[in-house]
Amino acid sequence: MTRFNLPESSLPTAWFNVLPRMATPMDPPLHPGTQQPVGPDDLAPLFPMALIEQEMSPTPWIDIPGEVLDILKLWRPTPLVRAERLEKELGTPARIYFKDESVSPAGSHKPNSAVPQAFYNKQEGITRLATETGAGQWGSSLSFATAQFGLECKVYMVRASYEQKPYRKVMMGLWGADVVPSPVDDPSSPGSLGAAISDAVRDTVSREDTHYALGSVLNHVCLHQTIIGLEAKEQLAAAGEVRPDVVLASCGGGSNFAGIAFPFMEDAAVRLVAVEPASCPTLTEGEFRYDFGDVAGMTPLMPMFTLGHDFMPPSIHAGGLRYHGDSPIVSQLHRDGRVEALAYPQGKVFEAAMQFAKAEGKIPAPETAHAIRGAIDEALAAKETGEEKVILFNYSGHGHLDLAAYDDYLNGRLIDA
Repeated sequence: MTRFNLPESSLPTAWFNVLPRMATPMDPPLHPGTQQPVGPDDLAPLFPMALIEQEMSPTPWIDIPGEVLDILKLWRPTPLVRAERLEKELGTPARIYFKDESVSPAGSHKPNSAVPQAFYNKQEGITRLATETGAGQWGSSLSFATAQFGLECKVYMVRASYEQKPYRKVMMGLWGADVVPSPVDDPSSPGSLGAAISDAVRDTVSREDTHYALGSVLNHVCLHQTIIGLEAKEQLAAAGEVRPDVVLASCGGGSNFAGIAFPFMEDAAVRLVAVEPASCPTLTEGEFRYDFGDVAGMTPLMPMFTLGHDFMPPSIHAGGLRYHGDSPIVSQLHRDGRVEALAYPQGKVFEAAMQFAKAEGKIPAPETAHAIRGAIDEALAAKETGEEKVILFNYSGHGHLDLAAYDDYLNGRLIDA
């Protein structure tokens, strides 16, 4: 067997909360004005109370509401696939598995958090959500989720991606969202996730009917994504594996990585590897300190690895990874030595994407291709040592709407940033 599916009845009914399992307690976020630890009342203008509670919860497991599970069942549990053709192509004794999150309605892992965020806001009486999006995966996912609950959705899309990925805009519009390029006040700027966050937060605080929804970084977003790793654990057991030797995922803000890696955190025998772009090397070259989550300094200050909130990354095609900071939880785990980090230039990432597409037949998103690059290098290292290691990575999204990026690569126009 190369494909391991779980029945709908095996869908996890609780999220894995990593906070109470941390070796080092987390430092609190700070108010952008007073520089004092933020409390629930400080976050209430942005988020519903249920998400604020999840952001700070000491509970090891948090139940998933039935209304959320009903929508997740449209595509979950997602398959675990053994990449045997890639193994043969590489000539490696390693066994490579990937969790296929591309089967969601939006084509990525992002709806795993978009659906509960929309649900909790609807429950609190909010009728409109504002958000940012890089490559468009999160914007697409929140547009889908708000459509399920009858909410309005405003998406501020990083201008570089707004121009590179027109069909993401169409997808969001199809689900009823209003999409505009960011930054709204500087049409000459390629934009960044930090700038788009500023635009979305400004929008949110100007309207009483609106809350803000974030697709990565925050604790509750990482929490929602752990459904990925929980399913993968059960599927690996079905494949006859005791555990993976290494778990990899692309890392921009951190939710993709958190989703598959956090449920394995307590097993010291499992290496956890976050893979980021060399052009935006937050974990590998950033500084661990308090920083704003956005360019304008409107969000709380968070303890994280950061390149500086005013950092403007090159316009690489992996728009979802163009973020100056990282999840505070992922950052703390990296600081503690539990999480490793790798950074690759764009050219090597697309080389790996092409190799994977030819072997396995699936076209990955540029973001996902970072994890593929890392997995291939792990498999090649196993080839050198003869080690039969088990490699697991998150196939976080398909690249069907990223074909312009592949056209640039195939025709020698891709900048190797």
